Amino acid sequence: MVLKPDFPNGRRKPNFKLPPGATDAHCHVFGPGDTFPYAPNRRYTPEDAPKEMLRALHDFLGVGRAVIVQASCHGTDNAAMLDCIASDPKRYRGVAIVDDSFTDADYQRLHDGGVRGARFNFVKHLGGAPDMAVFDRVIDRIKGRGWHVVLHVDAPDVVPLSGMMRKLPLPFVIDHMGRVPSAAGIDQEPLRRLIELSRLENCWIKVCGAERISMPPYSAAVPIARILVEVNPSRVLWGTDFPHPNPTHECDEADLVDLVPHYAVDEQTQARLLVDNPARLYGFA
Repeated sequence: MVLKPDFPNGRRKPNFKLPPGATDAHCHVFGPGDTFPYAPNRRYTPEDAPKEMLRALHDFLGVGRAVIVQASCHGTDNAAMLDCIASDPKRYRGVAIVDDSFTDADYQRLHDGGVRGARFNFVKHLGGAPDMAVFDRVIDRIKGRGWHVVLHVDAPDVVPLSGMMRKLPLPFVIDHMGRVPSAAGIDQEPLRRLIELSRLENCWIKVCGAERISMPPYSAAVPIARILVEVNPSRVLWGTDFPHPNPTHECDEADLVDLVPHYAVDEQTQARLLVDNPARLYGFA
């Protein structure tokens, strides 16, 4: 994707009108690299997508609030994400990447900066599972802060990791519908396991990532997202994943917005998905 100075000029306006306070609960800021360098050990180098671009996109789509999720290309340097939150603290919250080097003072700075969760990646093409001893120690550090843990997993790992998830002593959020392949339909074991997990009181699932599991117009992802919303409408979240790291194709975010009424078919459920649930998890006013 070529990121032009006049962004988002040329993008389509969505047909679905987002309600006031609608939250993009999964998006990123990248760089700019000359101000916020990318991690030396990163698995990919994205195009710069700074806070100004994210705000322009959200204003264009009608998104009122957002959760900036730290991506692996910036590693444990959360500066770009914190800088975005600081530009509008009422509008933004964050999810950080942390490790054993973080002190209590570091965690407090993150919390004061609007961070409300820590993210761990289990996806093989991004480096695979973390050191589980570090994972356990981080969980112990954050569970008393009112934070949650975000888990980025691939579909084949949902079943083997579900036992670990069931034992987590804090809220956990599964990214991108567990990346379950839309081609396998709703009668697949990873989705059945996600449905079981979603019934736990501390499990949340993001019904985002349609562009990761299907192709435009993303209709193949609808049955998967809809069943996850229907099973537990009070603990689902939605997001754009802008600017779509490691894409298989160029995605128009208007297409993702227009999926919302297919996931959540009535206004009350839409309000939960877009406004009420993220406000409760992230502490938006």
